[in-house]
Amino acid sequence: MTTDTLTTPAGPGAPAPGTPLLQASGVTMRFGGLTAVNNVDLTVNTGEIIGLIGPNGAGKTTFFNCLTGLYVPTEGTVTYQGAVLPAKPFKVTQAGIARTFQNIRLFPNMTVLENVIVGRHCRTRQGLLSALLRGPGFRRSEAESRERAMELLAFVGLDGKADHLARNLPYGEQRKLEIARALASDPGLLLLDEPTAGMNPQETRVTEELIFAIRDQGVAVLVIEHDMRFIFNLCDRTAVLVQGQKLVEGDSATVQSDERVIAAYLGTPFEGAPGADEAAEVAAAEEHAAGAAAEPATGAASDGTTEDSAPRTTPASQEDPK
Repeated sequence: MTTDTLTTPAGPGAPAPGTPLLQASGVTMRFGGLTAVNNVDLTVNTGEIIGLIGPNGAGKTTFFNCLTGLYVPTEGTVTYQGAVLPAKPFKVTQAGIARTFQNIRLFPNMTVLENVIVGRHCRTRQGLLSALLRGPGFRRSEAESRERAMELLAFVGLDGKADHLARNLPYGEQRKLEIARALASDPGLLLLDEPTAGMNPQETRVTEELIFAIRDQGVAVLVIEHDMRFIFNLCDRTAVLVQGQKLVEGDSATVQSDERVIAAYLGTPFEGAPGADEAAEVAAAEEHAAGAAAEPATGAASDGTTEDSAPRTTPASQEDPK
Protein backbone atom coordinates (compact mmCIF):
# COMPACT_ATOMS: atom_id res chain seq x y z
CA MET A 1 0.00 0.00 0.00
CA THR A 2 1.40 3.42 -0.95
CA THR A 3 0.73 6.40 1.30
CA ASP A 4 2.26 9.35 -0.52
CA THR A 5 -0.22 9.96 -3.33
CA LEU A 6 -3.05 11.53 -1.33
CA THR A 7 -2.05 15.16 -1.57
CA THR A 8 -5.36 17.03 -1.56
CA PRO A 9 -5.99 18.92 1.72
CA ALA A 10 -8.60 17.34 3.94
CA GLY A 11 -11.94 19.04 3.55
CA PRO A 12 -12.76 22.64 2.64
CA GLY A 13 -11.31 25.19 5.06
CA ALA A 14 -9.72 22.58 7.30
CA PRO A 15 -8.97 23.97 10.79
CA ALA A 16 -5.63 23.84 12.56
CA PRO A 17 -4.62 20.53 14.16
CA GLY A 18 -5.97 19.88 17.66
CA THR A 19 -9.02 22.16 17.40
CA PRO A 20 -12.58 20.81 17.90
CA LEU A 21 -13.92 19.45 14.64
CA LEU A 22 -17.08 17.54 15.53
CA GLN A 23 -19.07 18.21 18.71
CA ALA A 24 -22.09 16.14 19.72
CA SER A 25 -23.94 17.56 22.72
CA GLY A 26 -26.69 15.72 24.56
CA VAL A 27 -27.57 13.56 21.56
CA THR A 28 -30.64 11.44 22.30
CA MET A 29 -32.48 9.20 19.84
CA ARG A 30 -35.82 7.61 20.70
CA PHE A 31 -37.89 5.21 18.65
CA GLY A 32 -41.31 5.31 20.28
CA GLY A 33 -40.75 4.13 23.85
CA LEU A 34 -37.22 2.84 23.14
CA THR A 35 -34.29 5.14 23.88
CA ALA A 36 -31.46 3.91 21.64
CA VAL A 37 -29.05 6.76 22.42
CA ASN A 38 -29.34 8.70 25.67
CA ASN A 39 -27.69 12.10 26.23
CA VAL A 40 -24.34 11.31 24.60
CA ASP A 41 -21.61 13.95 24.39
CA LEU A 42 -18.56 13.45 22.17
CA THR A 43 -15.90 15.72 20.73
CA VAL A 44 -13.52 14.83 17.90
CA ASN A 45 -10.54 17.11 17.37
CA THR A 46 -8.57 17.49 14.18
CA GLY A 47 -5.75 14.99 13.81
CA GLU A 48 -7.35 12.48 16.19
CA ILE A 49 -8.47 8.87 15.86
CA ILE A 50 -11.35 8.24 18.25
CA GLY A 51 -12.80 4.81 19.00
CA LEU A 52 -16.41 4.03 19.86
CA ILE A 53 -16.96 0.64 21.46
CA GLY A 54 -19.67 -1.19 23.37
CA PRO A 55 -21.60 -4.47 23.44
CA ASN A 56 -23.99 -5.34 20.63
CA GLY A 57 -27.09 -3.18 20.79
CA ALA A 58 -25.33 -0.39 22.69
CA GLY A 59 -26.45 2.25 20.15
CA LYS A 60 -23.15 2.83 18.33
CA THR A 61 -24.47 2.70 14.77
CA THR A 62 -27.56 4.68 15.76
CA PHE A 63 -25.24 7.37 17.11
CA PHE A 64 -23.34 7.33 13.81
CA ASN A 65 -26.62 7.76 11.96
CA CYS A 66 -27.43 10.79 14.11
CA LEU A 67 -24.06 12.33 13.25
CA THR A 68 -24.45 11.83 9.50
CA GLY A 69 -28.05 12.96 9.04
CA LEU A 70 -29.63 9.57 8.47
CA TYR A 71 -31.52 10.11 11.73
CA VAL A 72 -32.69 13.40 13.21
CA PRO A 73 -31.84 13.29 16.95
CA THR A 74 -34.82 13.55 19.27
CA GLU A 75 -32.73 15.84 21.47
CA GLY A 76 -29.30 17.42 21.31
CA THR A 77 -27.17 19.04 18.63
CA VAL A 78 -24.33 18.03 16.33
CA THR A 79 -21.93 20.67 15.05
CA TYR A 80 -19.07 20.43 12.59
CA GLN A 81 -16.46 23.21 12.53
CA GLY A 82 -18.81 25.24 14.72
CA ALA A 83 -21.86 24.99 12.45
CA VAL A 84 -24.94 22.90 13.23
CA LEU A 85 -25.15 20.04 10.75
CA PRO A 86 -28.27 19.82 8.58
CA ALA A 87 -30.39 16.70 8.93
CA LYS A 88 -29.72 15.57 5.35
CA PRO A 89 -26.95 13.09 4.53
CA PHE A 90 -25.84 14.74 1.28
CA LYS A 91 -25.45 18.09 3.03
CA VAL A 92 -23.47 16.45 5.83
CA THR A 93 -21.15 15.02 3.14
CA GLN A 94 -20.82 18.44 1.52
CA ALA A 95 -19.93 19.89 4.92
CA GLY A 96 -16.95 17.51 5.15
CA ILE A 97 -18.05 14.27 6.87
CA ALA A 98 -17.88 10.92 5.08
CA ARG A 99 -18.65 7.43 6.34
CA THR A 100 -18.58 3.74 5.57
CA PHE A 101 -21.19 1.24 6.68
CA GLN A 102 -21.24 -1.89 8.79
CA ASN A 103 -22.41 -3.84 5.74
CA ILE A 104 -20.50 -3.08 2.54
CA ARG A 105 -22.51 -0.82 0.24
CA LEU A 106 -20.70 -0.71 -3.08
CA PHE A 107 -22.14 -0.63 -6.59
CA PRO A 108 -21.31 -4.25 -7.47
CA ASN A 109 -21.81 -3.96 -11.24
CA MET A 110 -19.68 -0.85 -11.58
CA THR A 111 -15.92 -0.88 -11.86
CA VAL A 112 -13.61 -0.09 -8.96
CA LEU A 113 -12.74 3.25 -10.56
CA GLU A 114 -16.38 4.15 -11.19
CA ASN A 115 -17.26 3.46 -7.56
CA VAL A 116 -14.69 6.00 -6.41
CA ILE A 117 -15.72 8.57 -9.03
CA VAL A 118 -19.26 8.40 -7.63
CA GLY A 119 -17.87 9.67 -4.35
CA ARG A 120 -16.73 12.85 -6.08
CA HIS A 121 -20.28 13.99 -6.89
CA CYS A 122 -20.45 16.52 -4.03
CA ARG A 123 -17.20 18.18 -5.14
CA THR A 124 -18.21 18.76 -8.77
CA ARG A 125 -20.34 21.63 -10.07
CA GLN A 126 -21.63 20.10 -13.27
CA GLY A 127 -25.39 19.69 -13.50
CA LEU A 128 -27.77 17.67 -15.66
CA LEU A 129 -27.61 20.02 -18.64
CA SER A 130 -23.82 20.00 -18.63
CA ALA A 131 -23.81 16.21 -18.51
CA LEU A 132 -26.21 15.98 -21.45
CA LEU A 133 -24.28 18.44 -23.59
CA ARG A 134 -20.89 17.09 -22.49
CA GLY A 135 -19.20 20.43 -23.08
CA PRO A 136 -15.59 21.39 -22.25
CA GLY A 137 -16.43 22.17 -18.61
CA PHE A 138 -17.99 18.76 -18.10
CA ARG A 139 -15.10 16.93 -19.75
CA ARG A 140 -12.58 18.86 -17.69
CA SER A 141 -14.47 18.11 -14.46
CA GLU A 142 -14.74 14.41 -15.32
CA ALA A 143 -11.02 14.22 -16.08
CA GLU A 144 -10.22 15.82 -12.73
CA SER A 145 -12.53 13.38 -10.92
CA ARG A 146 -10.94 10.46 -12.71
CA GLU A 147 -7.45 11.64 -11.80
CA ARG A 148 -8.41 12.11 -8.16
CA ALA A 149 -10.06 8.68 -8.05
CA MET A 150 -6.90 7.03 -9.38
CA GLU A 151 -4.85 8.82 -6.68
CA LEU A 152 -7.13 7.37 -4.02
CA LEU A 153 -6.99 3.89 -5.52
CA ALA A 154 -3.20 4.07 -5.47
CA PHE A 155 -3.40 5.25 -1.85
CA VAL A 156 -5.36 2.16 -0.76
CA GLY A 157 -3.45 -0.18 -3.08
CA LEU A 158 -6.18 -0.87 -5.66
CA ASP A 159 -4.92 1.11 -8.65
CA GLY A 160 -4.03 -2.14 -10.42
CA LYS A 161 -7.68 -3.24 -10.26
CA ALA A 162 -9.32 -0.01 -11.40
CA ASP A 163 -11.15 -1.73 -14.28
CA HIS A 164 -12.34 -4.73 -12.26
CA LEU A 165 -15.97 -5.02 -11.25
CA ALA A 166 -16.41 -4.23 -7.56
CA ARG A 167 -18.24 -7.50 -6.96
CA ASN A 168 -15.19 -9.48 -8.06
CA LEU A 169 -12.89 -8.06 -5.39
CA PRO A 170 -12.04 -10.11 -2.30
CA TYR A 171 -13.80 -9.06 0.88
CA GLY A 172 -10.86 -7.14 2.35
CA GLU A 173 -10.35 -5.18 -0.86
CA GLN A 174 -14.04 -4.30 -1.00
CA ARG A 175 -13.60 -2.74 2.43
CA LYS A 176 -10.64 -0.71 1.15
CA LEU A 177 -12.65 0.36 -1.89
CA GLU A 178 -15.44 1.63 0.33
CA ILE A 179 -12.91 3.70 2.29
CA ALA A 180 -11.47 5.10 -0.96
CA ARG A 181 -14.97 6.10 -2.11
CA ALA A 182 -15.57 7.88 1.21
CA LEU A 183 -12.25 9.72 0.86
CA ALA A 184 -13.26 10.85 -2.63
CA SER A 185 -15.48 13.53 -1.08
CA ASP A 186 -12.36 15.11 0.51
CA PRO A 187 -13.69 14.87 4.08
CA GLY A 188 -12.21 16.43 7.19
CA LEU A 189 -13.75 13.64 9.28
CA LEU A 190 -14.13 9.98 8.31
CA LEU A 191 -16.55 7.71 10.17
CA LEU A 192 -15.81 3.98 9.91
CA ASP A 193 -18.41 1.45 11.08
CA GLU A 194 -16.65 -1.84 11.90
CA PRO A 195 -14.03 -1.61 9.13
CA THR A 196 -12.31 -4.89 10.12
CA ALA A 197 -15.43 -7.03 10.61
CA GLY A 198 -14.82 -10.46 9.09
CA MET A 199 -11.13 -9.82 8.39
CA ASN A 200 -8.22 -12.08 9.24
CA PRO A 201 -5.34 -10.71 11.35
CA GLN A 202 -3.24 -9.78 8.32
CA GLU A 203 -6.09 -7.81 6.72
CA THR A 204 -6.79 -6.14 10.06
CA ARG A 205 -3.17 -5.00 10.30
CA VAL A 206 -3.30 -3.56 6.77
CA THR A 207 -6.48 -1.67 7.65
CA GLU A 208 -4.82 -0.28 10.79
CA GLU A 209 -1.91 1.02 8.73
CA LEU A 210 -4.34 2.54 6.22
CA ILE A 211 -6.21 4.43 8.94
CA PHE A 212 -2.94 5.78 10.35
CA ALA A 213 -2.04 6.96 6.84
CA ILE A 214 -5.43 8.67 6.51
CA ARG A 215 -4.88 10.46 9.81
CA ASP A 216 -1.42 11.52 8.67
CA GLN A 217 -3.06 13.23 5.69
CA GLY A 218 -5.05 15.46 8.05
CA VAL A 219 -8.32 13.54 8.19
CA ALA A 220 -9.74 12.87 11.67
CA VAL A 221 -11.26 9.41 12.15
CA LEU A 222 -14.10 8.13 14.33
CA VAL A 223 -14.28 4.33 14.28
CA ILE A 224 -16.67 1.71 15.65
CA GLU A 225 -15.10 -1.69 16.20
CA HIS A 226 -15.43 -4.83 18.33
CA ASP A 227 -11.78 -5.85 18.00
CA MET A 228 -10.35 -4.43 21.23
CA ARG A 229 -6.71 -4.97 20.29
CA PHE A 230 -7.29 -3.08 17.05
CA ILE A 231 -9.04 -0.20 18.84
CA PHE A 232 -6.51 0.22 21.62
CA ASN A 233 -3.55 0.07 19.22
CA LEU A 234 -5.18 2.60 16.90
CA CYS A 235 -7.06 5.22 18.89
CA ASP A 236 -5.98 8.31 20.81
CA ARG A 237 -9.18 8.16 22.87
CA THR A 238 -11.98 5.65 23.22
CA ALA A 239 -15.58 6.16 24.32
CA VAL A 240 -17.70 3.28 25.62
CA LEU A 241 -21.45 3.10 25.02
CA VAL A 242 -23.64 0.79 27.11
CA GLN A 243 -27.39 0.68 26.53
CA GLY A 244 -27.27 4.00 24.72
CA GLN A 245 -25.32 5.90 27.37
CA LYS A 246 -21.67 6.92 27.37
CA LEU A 247 -20.09 5.02 30.23
CA VAL A 248 -16.51 6.26 30.10
CA GLU A 249 -14.11 8.05 27.76
CA GLY A 250 -10.33 8.17 27.86
CA ASP A 251 -7.10 6.61 26.64
CA SER A 252 -6.68 2.87 26.28
CA ALA A 253 -5.28 2.38 29.80
CA THR A 254 -8.19 4.26 31.38
CA VAL A 255 -10.83 2.32 29.47
CA GLN A 256 -9.24 -1.11 29.92
CA SER A 257 -8.90 -0.67 33.68
CA ASP A 258 -12.42 0.65 34.26
CA GLU A 259 -14.42 -1.92 36.24
CA ARG A 260 -17.68 -0.75 34.67
CA VAL A 261 -16.37 -1.49 31.19
CA ILE A 262 -15.19 -4.94 32.26
CA ALA A 263 -18.55 -5.64 33.88
CA ALA A 264 -20.47 -4.44 30.82
CA TYR A 265 -18.57 -6.77 28.49
CA LEU A 266 -18.82 -9.72 30.87
CA GLY A 267 -22.51 -9.11 31.47
CA THR A 268 -22.04 -8.44 35.20
CA PRO A 269 -24.32 -5.69 36.59
CA PHE A 270 -22.73 -2.87 38.54
CA GLU A 271 -24.03 -0.04 40.70
CA GLY A 272 -25.41 2.79 38.61
CA ALA A 273 -25.33 0.81 35.35
CA PRO A 274 -27.66 2.02 32.57
CA GLY A 275 -30.87 0.04 32.92
CA ALA A 276 -30.03 -1.05 36.48
CA ASP A 277 -33.21 0.50 37.90
CA GLU A 278 -35.38 -1.32 35.39
CA ALA A 279 -33.57 -4.60 36.08
CA ALA A 280 -34.06 -4.10 39.84
CA GLU A 281 -37.79 -3.51 39.31
CA VAL A 282 -38.10 -6.71 37.29
CA ALA A 283 -36.21 -8.70 39.94
CA ALA A 284 -38.41 -7.25 42.71
CA ALA A 285 -41.58 -8.09 40.78
CA GLU A 286 -40.41 -11.65 40.20
CA GLU A 287 -39.53 -12.03 43.88
CA HIS A 288 -42.94 -10.68 44.92
CA ALA A 289 -44.73 -13.05 42.55
CA ALA A 290 -42.76 -16.03 43.89
CA GLY A 291 -43.57 -15.02 47.47
CA ALA A 292 -47.27 -14.65 46.71
CA ALA A 293 -47.38 -18.11 45.16
CA ALA A 294 -45.71 -19.63 48.22
CA GLU A 295 -48.12 -18.08 50.79
CA PRO A 296 -51.11 -20.49 50.34
CA ALA A 297 -48.90 -23.57 50.70
CA THR A 298 -47.23 -22.11 53.79
CA GLY A 299 -50.59 -21.28 55.37
CA ALA A 300 -51.97 -24.78 54.79
CA ALA A 301 -48.90 -26.40 56.33
CA SER A 302 -49.09 -24.22 59.44
CA ASP A 303 -52.75 -25.21 60.08
CA GLY A 304 -51.89 -28.91 59.89
CA THR A 305 -54.83 -29.52 57.57
CA THR A 306 -53.12 -31.25 54.74
CA GLU A 307 -54.73 -34.18 53.05
CA ASP A 308 -52.62 -36.69 54.99
CA SER A 309 -53.19 -35.14 58.42
CA ALA A 310 -56.93 -34.37 58.19
CA PRO A 311 -59.24 -36.73 60.21
CA ARG A 312 -61.10 -39.27 58.10
CA THR A 313 -64.85 -39.94 58.55
CA THR A 314 -66.64 -43.15 57.67
CA PRO A 315 -69.85 -42.87 55.61
CA ALA A 316 -73.05 -43.88 57.48
CA SER A 317 -73.77 -46.68 55.03
CA GLN A 318 -70.52 -48.34 55.97
CA GLU A 319 -70.92 -48.10 59.79
CA ASP A 320 -71.15 -51.41 61.71
CA PRO A 321 -74.76 -51.72 63.08
CA LYS A 322 -75.01 -52.60 66.73
